[in-house]
Amino acid sequence: MPARTARPAPSSRASRGARAPRPRGPRDRGRLASVGLHAALVTGTAVALFPVLWLLVTSFKPEENSFSTALLDGFTLRNYDHVLNETKFLTWFGNSLVVVLGTTLVGVFIASTTGYALSRFRFPGMRPLMWTLLITQMFPMAVLIVPLYNTMATMGLLNQPVGLIVTYLTVAVPFCAWMMKGFFDTIPASIDESGRVDGLNPFGVFWRLILPLAKPGLAVTGFYTFVTAWAEVAYATAFMTGEENLTLAGGLQTFVNRYGSDWGAMTAAAVIIAVPAGLVFGFAQRHLVSGLTAGAIKS
Repeated sequence: MPARTARPAPSSRASRGARAPRPRGPRDRGRLASVGLHAALVTGTAVALFPVLWLLVTSFKPEENSFSTALLDGFTLRNYDHVLNETKFLTWFGNSLVVVLGTTLVGVFIASTTGYALSRFRFPGMRPLMWTLLITQMFPMAVLIVPLYNTMATMGLLNQPVGLIVTYLTVAVPFCAWMMKGFFDTIPASIDESGRVDGLNPFGVFWRLILPLAKPGLAVTGFYTFVTAWAEVAYATAFMTGEENLTLAGGLQTFVNRYGSDWGAMTAAAVIIAVPAGLVFGFAQRHLVSGLTAGAIKS
């Protein structure tokens, strides 16, 4: 019986030729292209940071030097002292805190329960509800001021924090409900089934099993509702009048209006207002990326 001949091993040159081409990296980029890319990045960073730097520097300048081109022209803390001790800023801050906490807590609860119901259950009117949540995002806020104002006036909610909370919920909840639905879609339904086997009702499954897994989505929802209530201006100035009832957004307009401009006080107040928003962002930022991308690709 003739002996079998072994097949010749493929040459190293052939195996190297069969490999996938190496992806181009930063080292393959030309010097001119690299310089142009870094110049564009530096320019974009400078453009983004310039307004923030101007705001911070101006808050430490005297009123007469507000538009001086010098970086620090007469350093002073007078603007901050004036804002905190000679205006209604602390009252506005308290009003904003009440509105923001109410909007965030209620908004996150409604958006998460609505998103979970749309993700897990099938019920009559489900599709019209989803379209309604989506269509409400198509209308600009300015168009809704008059009908909302008439509704708030009829219900006696003008100059009331509750009225402003309800108004902000109409803005934040539809978008957040859609976002939470996409996030709940990525959580396996088998977790719900195991919870029901253990004797939990639907709300118990949602509260004890699903909600702890949805922390990234809840962080994004909470941050969005917080920013909506903290930084909104149009509704805050239309529905709240009188210095005792203003929020921070409305209070800032008292510094710069058609009767006068106190740029030092306004910039100092803006810096103080930015601090809580920065703290909230720092607390939630580790969940923002995963929460925003959740639901983009279904597993």
